[in-house]
Amino acid sequence: MAHFTWKDTGLTADCASLDAMAARFEEAAALMRRMAAEGFWLERQADGPHINHADPAVFEAYGFVNEESPERQLTLLA
Repeated sequence: MAHFTWKDTGLTADCASLDAMAARFEEAAALMRRMAAEGFWLERQADGPHINHADPAVFEAYGFVNEESPERQLTLLA
């Protein structure tokens, strides 16, 4: 199943103030709420949390990169 990992490694590097950091958190929270409303869910895996969606078209519409292994992606297409 298509999935990706949410990472925000640039938070402290990109934001010059606490207000800027708060704004980034608020934007991320709004996006996560919209994603949840559209059927995305969080699944805990051994390699970390995966954000999934059952419909590949919805997943692609967000522009996310599928982190599923290439072998698994080919299996899903077959």
